[in-house]
Amino acid sequence: MRLGEKAPKTGAAPRRPWRDNIEAVTMAIIVAVMLKYFIIEAYKIPTGSMQPTLMGNTETGIFDRIIVDKLSYRYRDPERFEVAVFKYPLDISMNYIKRIAGVGPEWLRIKNGDLWRSDRPKDDPPRYDSDWTIVRRPKNVQKDTWKLLDPGAKDCPEWRRLGDASSWDIQEDRIVARSDGSLRLPDNGSFMDDFRDGYPRAVREALRRRRGVPTANNPVGDLRLEAEITADANCESVEVALREGSRVYNFTLPGPALNGEATFSITAKDLSRSARSPLNQDLEAQHSSSWSMEAGVSYNVAIENLDDLLSLTIDGEELLSLEIPAATDQSSYLNLSVVGGDVVLDEVHIYRDIYYLSDRVKVSQWFIDEDHYIMLGDNTQDSSDSREWTLARYHIPGVAGVVEGNYRGQDENPQRIPGGPEGTMFFFRDKWGTLHSSLDSERRNAEPNNVLYSQVPKKLITGRALIVFWPIKPSFWLWRLKWIR
Repeated sequence: MRLGEKAPKTGAAPRRPWRDNIEAVTMAIIVAVMLKYFIIEAYKIPTGSMQPTLMGNTETGIFDRIIVDKLSYRYRDPERFEVAVFKYPLDISMNYIKRIAGVGPEWLRIKNGDLWRSDRPKDDPPRYDSDWTIVRRPKNVQKDTWKLLDPGAKDCPEWRRLGDASSWDIQEDRIVARSDGSLRLPDNGSFMDDFRDGYPRAVREALRRRRGVPTANNPVGDLRLEAEITADANCESVEVALREGSRVYNFTLPGPALNGEATFSITAKDLSRSARSPLNQDLEAQHSSSWSMEAGVSYNVAIENLDDLLSLTIDGEELLSLEIPAATDQSSYLNLSVVGGDVVLDEVHIYRDIYYLSDRVKVSQWFIDEDHYIMLGDNTQDSSDSREWTLARYHIPGVAGVVEGNYRGQDENPQRIPGGPEGTMFFFRDKWGTLHSSLDSERRNAEPNNVLYSQVPKKLITGRALIVFWPIKPSFWLWRLKWIR
């Protein structure tokens, strides 16, 4: 047949458009199901337990939508600090999302709000602090988990002027220092672990303090200050002091007036001078070459105390660090001082780290079995996670064996409803999601009851959170589009 000629009729069945459409729709459904169950799936975040990484709360109507990778964990094990979706071990009808904090086999503990691990065997637990190693997040994860504090916002700490700082101009994220003086933040007391820290201002101010959510009960010592610093020719130094209990950590930036005859440094002292203090002698780190700021030149500076490591970063490069012994007293505040001349600090931001303790904690040390994991929320003051999960066990009439499920206080699970014709009714949802009921007088506790149940087996982990793709909330000046780290 030549090009352009019509093919002869062969008696083939006539085309049926309706059949083609059914086949196309069927294939689309199959592909969608395959994607959902084996490759990717979208989830909605209902609570603020992972804030600031993920947000969800009814007061603002902000509920992050995320994409979850369900394929990677079929080929490799989950890793520490990844954000994972898993079936809740005490109610596998529910999906939870938390950050992986512990990876078995190992010991994991929470002390002074930080994570520590040990490789000692299960039958020979760690006995001394020297048996433990502090666990630090990768830098990209840490960047996304710092909780922004907001001086000047409602219910946030404010600066207090000290010495001759009365003439300083303090704006929301800008400080103009005129001559000698200093500021303290917060103006009184210590930085605390408020569950709203880290939210954008408009969102924070829309959140109510909720009954049953412990907030601002623990002082937090891990802090970070960021600022763009510009000094005039008369400035001798800019100094930041981070206080932690009786300790003071001084970060000194020489000013233009010193003409390069000094260098930046970090010092750590314990003002209690106690011989029993882990920091019983002064520590210092000093840059190896002379350096001072140039007049009129802006420097992006970051100063932090994080997981017992002091560090100074200038223009994106970490130039100095100092390891310090662990501090037991986390009471903290920050002093900013200027000696000589005028200094402008722009883009001033103060952050605190995740603090992994709250009043609801039932356990803070575990041995994690192989192929099991400990899961913690980033907003640990507003998170139900491995620190408090509890298994309840009951004998219920008409049900063979023991019924097990998630114990939640405040009559959430189980529930007792009085006033029935035969007496108080007892309702309990088991770990399969099935609701059981009986007269409260007829059910019995099964021993052991109210057992701490902290570990998540690998087989219940279904995927890794990848990206937030929604929402856009113009009323809060919020656009939630980011990779999840």
